[in-house]
Amino acid sequence: MDQSLLITTTVTIILALVGYFVTYFNNLRLSQRNDKLDRVNKQLGELYGPLYALSNSSDISWKAFRSVNRPGKAYFGEGDPPTEEELKTWRLWITTVFMPTNQRMYELILSKSDLLIESEMPEALLLLCAHVTAYQAVLKRWENEDYSEYISLINYPSMMVLDYAKDSFQKLKSEQKTLLEKANFLVPPTKNH
Repeated sequence: MDQSLLITTTVTIILALVGYFVTYFNNLRLSQRNDKLDRVNKQLGELYGPLYALSNSSDISWKAFRSVNRPGKAYFGEGDPPTEEELKTWRLWITTVFMPTNQRMYELILSKSDLLIESEMPEALLLLCAHVTAYQAVLKRWENEDYSEYISLINYPSMMVLDYAKDSFQKLKSEQKTLLEKANFLVPPTKNH
């Protein structure tokens, strides 16, 4: 009898320990997945979602602007310079539409860089930041009614920013979907009454 009691007690203790460790590691795995989902949600909500929306709206605005203003030819370049009215229109759109949007993207990048997917700042975002800061000198001249310059020394990296924002947004949305599907699979279904 003593031996069967000892075996029963030992088996009970082993099963309890195994159950404890299985529960512990399962909870750890669930916690890690939830932490990952929280980070992905934060990346989408605070950086990549706004960056994607702003870069797309900027591109749509630019295309609309160019379809009406000097369509089919360079705004600035060799040969056919813009008229004074076209220059006024350029300044209006740069100061009220494009630079405020670019400035918002710039501030997002600076304030939310901890949410980047990459371990280093992507080239598209570095060029966007450089474009915005270089345009500040042009805007300052305009404030002083000096219109000797009209463009930034660094071109806006339109397609690079659009592609980067879109690819990153879609990658994170896919990851979010996968994490949510796994979470829903592990949650027991509720009864509908």
